[in-house]
Amino acid sequence: MKDESDFYKYLRERIKSFIEKAGKKHRYSEYLLLAPDLLHLLIKLSLDKDVPAKEKAKLALVIVYFISPVDLMPEAVMGPAGYIDDVILSIHVLNSILTNVDSTIVEKHWAGKRDILELVTEILKIADMSCLKYYWNIEL
Repeated sequence: MKDESDFYKYLRERIKSFIEKAGKKHRYSEYLLLAPDLLHLLIKLSLDKDVPAKEKAKLALVIVYFISPVDLMPEAVMGPAGYIDDVILSIHVLNSILTNVDSTIVEKHWAGKRDILELVTEILKIADMSCLKYYWNIEL
C-alpha cells in the first residue's frame, strides 16, 4: 500500500465485495462498512495535538488491534465479517474518548457520512443488547 488513502480504499472495497458476494445484505453490513472510516478517525485522533496522551494510548492500542491478524474474530478466518469486533472496540474507545475530549475534535476528523455521535450511541446500544442476548439469553 502506498499511503493511508490506498489502505482506506482497499479495506472499503474488500468489505463491499464481501457484502455483495453474500448475495443479500449482511445483518451488520452497514456497520462493517464503517471499519475504514473508524480506522481513519482513530489514526487522525492519535495524531491530533489536542488529544491527551492518555487517550492517545487507548487509540494506539485499538489501532494495533484493528490491524493485527490475531484478534477475537480474525479476518483471515472470517473474511471481512471479522471486522465487526474491530468496529465495536473502536466505538467503545471513541465513547471513552468523548467523555474526556471535546466532541468537536472527534467530529473534525470524522470522514463518514452519518453523525459520529449518533453512531457511537447506536452501536453501543446494539452491542450491549447483542451481548445480553448471547451471554445471558435475555431479550430486550
